Amino acid sequence: MATDYDAPRKTEEDQSEESIEELKARRHDKNSGKVDEDETEAAESFELPGADLSHEELAVEVMPRQDDEFTCMSCFLVHHRSQLADEKKLICRDCI
Repeated sequence: MATDYDAPRKTEEDQSEESIEELKARRHDKNSGKVDEDETEAAESFELPGADLSHEELAVEVMPRQDDEFTCMSCFLVHHRSQLADEKKLICRDCI
């Protein structure tokens, strides 16, 4: 792109005044800041990959904590005793 080095340069004030005038002109434009998109409708139109599982029920068997497991007092996950890092504080190796 060719540049005319002999052309008068604009100062920051000139540039800011022009941008203010442009903004004022755009403000009168009725459609400039108008957004008619409903977020809920937009989210409903997205389809996740895979089958439609809306009619399926999730069946998970919850088992109580076993004798060789502990609940970490930092992340509150149930781990095997081999993951115990601090026996007094009951903190797992991942949290240390």
